[in-house]
Amino acid sequence: MASLGDIGVSALINIITAFAFLIAFALLRIQPINDRVYFSKWYLIGARSSPRSNNNNGSFNVGKFVNLNYKTYLTFLNWMPQALRMKEPEIIEHAGLDSAAFLRIYVLGLKIFGPAAIVIFLVLIPVNVSGGILFYLSKELVISDIDKLSISNVQPESPKFFAHIFMMYAFTFWACYMLYKEYDLVTSMRLNFLASKSRQAEQFTVLVKNVPRVPDRSVSDTVDHFFKKNHSAHYLCHQVVYNANKYARAVRKRQKLQNRLDYNHLKFERHPEKRPTKKMGFLGLWGKKVDSIEYYQQQIKELDEKLTEEHQKIVKDPKSIMQAAFVSFNSRWGAAICAQTQQSKNPIIWLTDWAPEPRDVYWKNLAISFVSLTIRKLVISVAVFALVFFYIIPIAFVQSLANLDGLEKVAPFLRPLIEWSLFKSFLQGFLPGLALKIFLWLLPRILMTMSKIEGHVAFSELERSTAAKYYFFMLVNVFLGSIATGTAIEQLHSFLNESPTQIPRTIGVSIPMKATFFITYIMVDGWAGMAGEILRLKPLIMFHLKNTLLVKTERDKQKAMNPKGIDFPEAIPSLQLYFLMGAVYAVVTPILLPFILIFFAFAYFVYRHQIINVYNQRYESAAGFWPHVHTRIIASLIISQLLLMGLLSTKKAVNSTPLLVVLPILTLTFHKYCKSRFEPAFRKYPLEEAVEKDTQDEVTESEDDMKAYLCDAYLHPVLHSFEEFELFELGVDTNRAKIPSRRPTKLVSHSPSSLNVQENEASTKMQQVELVVEQHESQYSHHHHKTSTLDVEMTHH
Repeated sequence: MASLGDIGVSALINIITAFAFLIAFALLRIQPINDRVYFSKWYLIGARSSPRSNNNNGSFNVGKFVNLNYKTYLTFLNWMPQALRMKEPEIIEHAGLDSAAFLRIYVLGLKIFGPAAIVIFLVLIPVNVSGGILFYLSKELVISDIDKLSISNVQPESPKFFAHIFMMYAFTFWACYMLYKEYDLVTSMRLNFLASKSRQAEQFTVLVKNVPRVPDRSVSDTVDHFFKKNHSAHYLCHQVVYNANKYARAVRKRQKLQNRLDYNHLKFERHPEKRPTKKMGFLGLWGKKVDSIEYYQQQIKELDEKLTEEHQKIVKDPKSIMQAAFVSFNSRWGAAICAQTQQSKNPIIWLTDWAPEPRDVYWKNLAISFVSLTIRKLVISVAVFALVFFYIIPIAFVQSLANLDGLEKVAPFLRPLIEWSLFKSFLQGFLPGLALKIFLWLLPRILMTMSKIEGHVAFSELERSTAAKYYFFMLVNVFLGSIATGTAIEQLHSFLNESPTQIPRTIGVSIPMKATFFITYIMVDGWAGMAGEILRLKPLIMFHLKNTLLVKTERDKQKAMNPKGIDFPEAIPSLQLYFLMGAVYAVVTPILLPFILIFFAFAYFVYRHQIINVYNQRYESAAGFWPHVHTRIIASLIISQLLLMGLLSTKKAVNSTPLLVVLPILTLTFHKYCKSRFEPAFRKYPLEEAVEKDTQDEVTESEDDMKAYLCDAYLHPVLHSFEEFELFELGVDTNRAKIPSRRPTKLVSHSPSSLNVQENEASTKMQQVELVVEQHESQYSHHHHKTSTLDVEMTHH
């Protein structure tokens, strides 16, 4: 078991690692060559241009890659206060409500555990230290100095346990109070966000699944007839769902060919005296030499013919049309009525639900039949169950590393290696947390694949489903599994040499001692891990490799940035694990709380910076994940209460333990109230809000313009133009303004002249954005005598 010295070694290693990452980040972010990696969000929204193209100092060639302004090195840590300057309303406008709500989870952690830590330390640490029982058990059990600060040090049947019960009540009531306030606030933020948004396709559209087959009538005609009959006053149009997965693969192949053609066109424009050529052999290493431009033009021409045939097949072949459709209405009220009511007396047909926003649709799964979905969910449930219990093996191995003292008593031959102090401190204080982090690295990808197989039709649903599986895994394996296997290995000598009647007492004493393992995990994952998150070492390396070897056009450079967004499937369950550890050990082993508070504060700071400058959310769910966050924090409170009851029962505290029975009941009652009070705002759209919003739009908006857009908004992205498809692939929101009048576009190819026109238009827009920002900066500086985060980032170089 890790001692105070081992924890000190771990803290030193992780602090040095985190500090090194932060220094490296501070230096790398100000280099022009890395600008697209650390400020990719600003490039995607068109509010930043590369400092490499604007470098006018004397050493131009060197200055394109290295920052030669020595003054910026003196202020290389100024990104810290800059990350805090952007206010929450600005973050919502800049990055969306999902990002702002995600940051509020860290704020909630600080609000719950900050005051609780102060009170618990003042009350329980003196109570635990004065217990003294571990002094007499030190010969029987493996203990450390940290355990003397825990509830394990209190004598059985002691009246001091009333202090722990009182603090559990106080902590639960405080946590529930903060949860209620936060749920209320996030709900208000969600409703205000939805009310402030201009017309968006998802506000008027419903996804209809399991459309019944009608003889001598197509799916499109069936949908049209049903909604004209049952929603005649508000039905506007519909878009059937095509199985375009094969066509999508061909479109991606055409994209690659188009990129290569564009690259060769640009290459020829720079050197018109020499036509670009390529070899026909493997990877262009040998074979017949041909003209590259003519070759790729011919390849695209042949592929376009195949795409035209496949397109006609998709549109005309009934087998390519799925039993589903996106149905649009002329008002939010009409869409709400349809999405939130049963459409048929047969409850398994004409299933309706709100459509995800177009960027959020996971098109591949729309082609899955209703029967197949049921089978898939059953198979995946069994697979998740098997995976969770399979991972107990590596978890047990990690715990064996964390408890060398227990192994030494059983295997004396390992004593020379184990007694080497530096090696022992490294293994017990640092390696267990690192090993667990490595084991968990692949898991989110496996679980995401399972969620995709399960059949969810939106990226937000996929991520929430993956997060639910990941949380279940973290709860069973990382938390409960670590406690169970760790206790068994740690006290193996006691288990083998004591009577069965004493085993419950040993477990009751040992569970609080697992706090040392979780402290090392928090330092590895929460301290060094967060510093690694802001450094973005992997995206930095991949960007430069792609930029050197693969990037041929500006579109390639946009894709090479790969900013992605917050990794909700991994970030939220990992975050909820910290709530679980804090709730369980707040009363049992309070020394763990400062480590968790440092994590919440540091992670909030890091993610704030990343959201402002780097991340590009693929979709916007308006904080749709918050009910899941609330539910799992409530689950953490109940688990902590049950574990404390079990722990006190092993301590023979028969007089005080029954006082805890009512606490889980009160917590569940509170959760039920919050679920009834707030969750409907995340599942349904209030008709009152819909009518009010529709009334506001009646005067200013035209239904003809709406119909022209809505009938095409949910067409499979590969059936749009290539420009729109590429924006969709990058996750760029092209639908932030009010609904325009728009017609379907055909597949088109790029020419060098069209690329130049696009570049000129982009340059003009960039100048306009910079002018507006400069005006805003001067006004803001004049009135407030400070600069916003936006202005600082825009004028940094």
